[in-house]
Amino acid sequence: MKPIQSKEEYQTYVDYKTPNSPIFKNCFNAFWVGGLICAIGQIIFEICKIRGIDETNSYAIVSMLLVFSSAFLTALNIFNKIGKFAGAGSLIPITGFANSIVSPAMEYKSEGYIMGVGAKMFTVAGPVLVYGISSSVIVGIIYIIFNTQSLILV
Repeated sequence: MKPIQSKEEYQTYVDYKTPNSPIFKNCFNAFWVGGLICAIGQIIFEICKIRGIDETNSYAIVSMLLVFSSAFLTALNIFNKIGKFAGAGSLIPITGFANSIVSPAMEYKSEGYIMGVGAKMFTVAGPVLVYGISSSVIVGIIYIIFNTQSLILV
């Protein structure tokens, strides 16, 4: 193989070696898998409502069941296969949060349950929780500022 001498030759080489990504197929898979996860959550919510559970507790039950099922499927190495197939469709709903916490822990299970699973579980969870708590505090402050001004005007 002769050496690459110009930017055009290099770009031609890169285009030749880079596989084409099926963008429409990937978007379609992300759309229907994410929609299926949301539909499952809605079904759980409706079952809770039929059983007489109030709306607030129904939301909590849906969140807990989706997070638990995602963590359980991640531990069985099933959720990772779903993630490869669906991409962001499986990671954007709340199921992606559980996956991001359990995945690092599963990678280090050979180091033991305390120093492996227990310690590594928080390598990803820490920044996620810090961002979530920080952004909720900022949104709360903004809400209080605008809500207080509207109360003063009335």
